[in-house]
Amino acid sequence: MKVGVIGCGTIANAAHIPSYLNNSKVEIKYFCDILPEKAQKCVEKYGCGTAVQDYKVVLADPEIQAVSICTPNNVHAEIAIAAMRAGKDVLSEKPTARTYAEAEEMLRVQKETGRILNIGVVNRFNDHVNAIKRYIDSGKLGEIFHVYVSFRSFRSIPGLGGAFTTKAIAGGGALIDWGVHYLDIVMYCCGDPKPLTVTGETFSRLGVDKANYLYENMWAEDTKDLNGTYDVDDSVTGMIRTSGPVITFNGAWAQNIDAEEAYIDFMGDKGGIRLTYGSTFTVYTQENGTLIEYTPKVKARNHFQNEIDAFVDCVETREKLPSHVDTVIITAKMMQAIYDSAAAHHEIQLED
Repeated sequence: MKVGVIGCGTIANAAHIPSYLNNSKVEIKYFCDILPEKAQKCVEKYGCGTAVQDYKVVLADPEIQAVSICTPNNVHAEIAIAAMRAGKDVLSEKPTARTYAEAEEMLRVQKETGRILNIGVVNRFNDHVNAIKRYIDSGKLGEIFHVYVSFRSFRSIPGLGGAFTTKAIAGGGALIDWGVHYLDIVMYCCGDPKPLTVTGETFSRLGVDKANYLYENMWAEDTKDLNGTYDVDDSVTGMIRTSGPVITFNGAWAQNIDAEEAYIDFMGDKGGIRLTYGSTFTVYTQENGTLIEYTPKVKARNHFQNEIDAFVDCVETREKLPSHVDTVIITAKMMQAIYDSAAAHHEIQLED
């Protein structure tokens, strides 16, 4: 199966490219990036493929069956729509798009063309997350009535002044960059309940004065630009009522508390689970008249490899994956409502 990787930045090199290379069914034919040196560097590093600057070259090749879109958020919709209309199957990185309207257009074209459009919500392929889903589905925790989400970090704004902090490119900040993963885990584990009402507030406080922003480390520092733009949220809080549990959340790229608080608490009437993001989980319950807690041992594989392998298989079999756009778009709808609620300073009731 010949594939093209469009966008040759961090996520492509850290996840998509190595995972494709580990899959014996796949040949990477193209590396594409608007910065030609990035694409060429991939050709030299991985010893395969052709470097191109224009994604339309990839889509025009009849040998290409599928593409990974690893670009900034502002072109997810454009490239995914063009790829599907060119007859290609697509794995597009999270978030689905900058806005819910863009995500809706992607879904419309997916239905129109019948092509595969999966979104890179990689935690749906995480073995710990899937173990939690089995706990919930089996009734071990009883009714999940409340889920609390925390994705808070100490002064960790990525690429200050660059693409990550420019709303026109990224669509948002801490919520759309980090929160999308956490909210998607909750939706997946709880059976993708229907969101009913959303209330939220976003804050853009710590990074606004870019010249005086102090930090210990900065992810994507190579994109930092102190003369650039900072108009996104660096922290967010809110509540979502769903047809299942109530979801409450606090998130921050940057807070003035030196603590990493990255976890999800699933609270049921028979037991609870705390998932440490990207790691293990602990179960809390009662048994034989005692309170107990335990940390299950899960044979955890690389979740990016799981995701890429599943995508390659579904291109062959046409099997629908849990990361299909028509499911993941629910999270896009919720995030849009959080941003809309924050702008209006009141609760948003979602339409049917």
